[in-house]
This record gives sequence, structure tokens and C-alpha cells, in this order.
Amino acid sequence: MTEIKAAVSRDYSLNVSMEALNIKEPGEGEVLVKLAATGVCHTDIKVATWEGRSPRPVVLGHEGAGVVEAVGPGIHDLEVGDHVVMTFTWCDICPSCRDAHPAYCYTTDHFACTRPDGSTPLTGEKGAVHGDFFNQSSFATYGIGRRNGIVKVRKDAPLNILGPLGCGIQTGAGTVLNIFKMKPGQTIAVFGAGSLGLSAVMAAKISGAGRIIAVDIHDNRLELAKELGANHVLNGRDGPVSDQIKDLLGDGVNFAFDTTTLEPVMQDALKSLARRGTFSYAAGTESGTLMVPLMPMMADKKIIGMLEGDSNPNVFIPQLIDFYMDGKFPFDKLITYYPFEDIEKAFHDSETGQTIKPVLVMDQ
Repeated sequence: MTEIKAAVSRDYSLNVSMEALNIKEPGEGEVLVKLAATGVCHTDIKVATWEGRSPRPVVLGHEGAGVVEAVGPGIHDLEVGDHVVMTFTWCDICPSCRDAHPAYCYTTDHFACTRPDGSTPLTGEKGAVHGDFFNQSSFATYGIGRRNGIVKVRKDAPLNILGPLGCGIQTGAGTVLNIFKMKPGQTIAVFGAGSLGLSAVMAAKISGAGRIIAVDIHDNRLELAKELGANHVLNGRDGPVSDQIKDLLGDGVNFAFDTTTLEPVMQDALKSLARRGTFSYAAGTESGTLMVPLMPMMADKKIIGMLEGDSNPNVFIPQLIDFYMDGKFPFDKLITYYPFEDIEKAFHDSETGQTIKPVLVMDQ
């Protein structure tokens, strides 16, 4: 057992209880990670208040980065002291996993917060605490995860910034690089200039996009989008964006990516597509539905749902780190750091849009 400090969600609110817990030693195929920092994702905030989706009490967090503290039996390719990013896990045996698309694993439920045998590695004075959220529960000073969701990374990369690559950043960049597979000269409109959207902007620049259009309602985010590679920025308050895009490009864009989850925005994104264009989205609408006009879609337009940017993390995360180290993917410009104890402030600043990507730094 190792004593850790963790932010425990005991109800369905954004209030957490900072508690001393014990974490078990890693079992077969597991890795114990001493966390240096972890990102705060909108999924964490949503699940914290989403009654019935995940059990309580629970430690959330799923964008952790740190140093290997111990490895369990069966682990031969990681050792104590390795730098790692923690990400989602998968089963390795279902059709999606066998086809190298682990984000679409048939059997893994990241919201269940239990290991495959139904257990949890965390206990405290008040009893057991669920601790397997997205294979890590990284709102803590230590996390434990299964090997395939632990990505070894180069040691010369700054560890404190790497956690968001485990979910949000890889989702935005992966949509462009893995799903759209953008070619030089193609065009894209990104709706929502938060961490996912701006990651897509940077990935589009790496792809050699002909035109990159960023859409948001916050001027400061649009300015950052220009700095990161957007050729045009449009404020969504200035009328239908699809009309503005067609004024710029004529027929529309080859790709549209929505990160807002707002149905009117998603419908506008669909209208911005050129013939044979493709639309994808980071999450569903609040109602879970989207009204789609069928006649325009007959011009070989496509809607592609996705999870985690269809990333194979053990390949894609090191690639993104290499891009960053080469100066091509400056995702550190999205980050604002918070002491771990200020987690509730990080939640608030993310919800209000004051911060694009909060990262909690552990004080150990």
C-alpha cells in the first residue's frame, strides 16, 4: 500500500474532498505512476455532475502524466523511473482492438471506474473509493493503470504539459490526422476554439491545409487560433458562419469539426461543407439528436462519429510529442497551471471559459 492524496467526488457536484487514501500495489499487468500533473477535461466536469453515469465515491481525472513508481507481474517493457502519459485502456481482443482502433473497444467501459475483476485499488478511512476512471483516476498524487494505457515517452519532453495528450489534445489532433487524414491544400473549419478545437487547428497546419478557419464567440480565443495557424477567424455572434465561410471559399470547406456540442452550431457546420465534405464532432448534443437535412447530404457529404480522435495512443502520443519538440505543435500555449489543491478553481475557470486547458500540478 502507498498513501496518496486524492480529490474524491462524493456527490454529483463540482465539490471535491481532498483526502488521504491508500492505493494498492500494482497487480498483474498494471503500472503504478507517481503523477507530476494532470489535465482537467470537460468530461471530468460533466461526469462529476452527471448523476447515474459513474459510481460514488470516486476519483476522477484522465489526463495524467508522471513517473513509473512500480510495475506489476508481467510487465517487462517499463521500469521504475520511466516517464509516461496515462490514457484510456482497451481489451486487445475485440474486432476494433485487433484492427488497431482501440478507441472503439467493444468491451471497455471507462465510466464504470472498476478494474476488470470489479475491484478498486483505493481505500480510505470511510471505506473503498472507486479508482479506475479511464484507467487512471489521475486527480491524485498516484494512479494505477493497465499496461496498454500507459505510454512511455521521451524524457527530454517537459512532463508537466504532457497529460492532456492522453485525451483532449489527442482527440482534437487525431480528428484531423487520423480521421480526416487531411492532405495539403484541403480546407477545414473548426467550430469552438477550446483545447480540442485549437489542437485541430495545429494539426491542420501540420497537414499543410490550404485554409484553416476557426470559429468561436470569444475574441481572445480567436486571436490564439490565428497565432496557432488559422488563416481566418470568425465570430459566431456575427450571423450564420456557413454563409461567411462560403463567402470566403465559394462552395465551402472539405472538413468541418464541431467541439461545441450545440445543435444550432453543428447544423451550421454541416451547411459549411463543400461537395464531398466530411463533418465530425467531439461529443453529442444535450438532446442526443441532430436534425440533418438529407438532400444536401446527397452530394457525397459524410458525418463521422469518433472517440479519442481514433487514436492508437502508443503510436500517436509519442508522435504528437515529437511534433511539439520540433516546434510544430505548441499545445503548451493552451495550458494554465493550478496547484492540485485549487482543483475546484480549475473546474470553475474551465467552465467559464477563462482557461482553455487547466493542468493541475501535484505537490508531493
